[in-house]
Amino acid sequence: MSCIHCGLCLSSCPTYLETGNENDSPRGRIYLMRALQEGRLELGAAPVRHIDLCLGCRACEAACPSGVPYGELLEHARDHIEKHHSRPWFQRFLRRVAIERIFPYPQRMRWALLPARLVKALGMDAVCPAWIRDALALIPESPSSIPIPAVVNPEGTRRVGFISGCVMSVMFGETHRNSLELLARAGFQVATPSDQVCCGALHAHSGRLDQARAFARRNIEVFEKAGVEMIVINAAGCGSTLKEYGQLLAEDPMWRDRATAFSSKVRDLSEILAEREWATPTPCASDAPIVTFHDACHLAHAQRITQPPRKMVKAAAGERYVEMPESDVCCGSAGSYNLTEPEMAARLRKRKIENILKSGAQIVVTSNPGCLLQIQAGLRAEGADHVRALHIADFLVSDRAGWRANASTATAGDSPDTGVKRASGESRAR
Repeated sequence: MSCIHCGLCLSSCPTYLETGNENDSPRGRIYLMRALQEGRLELGAAPVRHIDLCLGCRACEAACPSGVPYGELLEHARDHIEKHHSRPWFQRFLRRVAIERIFPYPQRMRWALLPARLVKALGMDAVCPAWIRDALALIPESPSSIPIPAVVNPEGTRRVGFISGCVMSVMFGETHRNSLELLARAGFQVATPSDQVCCGALHAHSGRLDQARAFARRNIEVFEKAGVEMIVINAAGCGSTLKEYGQLLAEDPMWRDRATAFSSKVRDLSEILAEREWATPTPCASDAPIVTFHDACHLAHAQRITQPPRKMVKAAAGERYVEMPESDVCCGSAGSYNLTEPEMAARLRKRKIENILKSGAQIVVTSNPGCLLQIQAGLRAEGADHVRALHIADFLVSDRAGWRANASTATAGDSPDTGVKRASGESRAR
């Protein structure tokens, strides 16, 4: 641990800003980790609570002058906690059943959503405990799942792989369709292997490193066979984990070189699109919606990507683009954090919604499914029906964005570029 306790990370830490407690800051948590490691502190409920309250947003890494790999330290600390600390039964159920055995498996997630949607449809959520209401509020009104072809745009000049993911494939099928359309229009041939698995992010972040490594090995094998030169992901949280497979498998001599090679190929959707030459978008009308951008933590802080998505969004929105205050402060989603720590997640969500409203924007664009669900739920909770939250792929393909490069033939139904079905009459950006 190379932390010099300078404190420059404190002002970047969302939980410290909310509580003012040193133990809820990166510096304080590193002190707790060191004390636990050296045996000066017992692994009890108090230190575990402070470490659990960490979002893992990694804003501290961007602020740290010493380059402390806080995310890596946190994952190893949580791995130690899960192996040596006994949690209350409810926490064990939520973490080991819901998060680790349902979310990483799309078909299981689809089945699990059925009763949840029924509860909402019948209005039964009103009588549920607050933590259940908060969880149900995250579920979109109509989760979409659209089959993805094995290969899109076979005439493309460069072959890339596409990560379909877990939550994205179940709840954001139209976003996948739009992502593939953008890649096809940029000239890529896109392969989506059907035997890929969860990236392992949820497991790594919750202290289940062995399972995360197992998922990593499987994905490495799958995409090696696919023969792609790059691997594209449209979910920031997954992307940061995929780019760190080399670190995750660094102690495995059989896999570390393959993992490093895999990670070197991973690109966020905005990265790969921003590098391409695009036709200038149609200028926005003076009465077009005002647009702002929310930085997903694992894109801005873990991957250090802030300008590529802005380049795309600004080009589409033109003079109607505005920056929101604290655009890179966590919204409270943080993977499964809004389920395991609903109180703090709600406080951060409220702060994020207040900043969106201060910007005057009518559309907020982001690049991560967790952020999108969290912000959408927050807008509903605050009665901000005039503001829409969109994934960057949905925004760029939307009619209002004016991003019409080579798109004169695109119509409802089968896309001429992707072959992925769009429901008849369905809007490009819901």
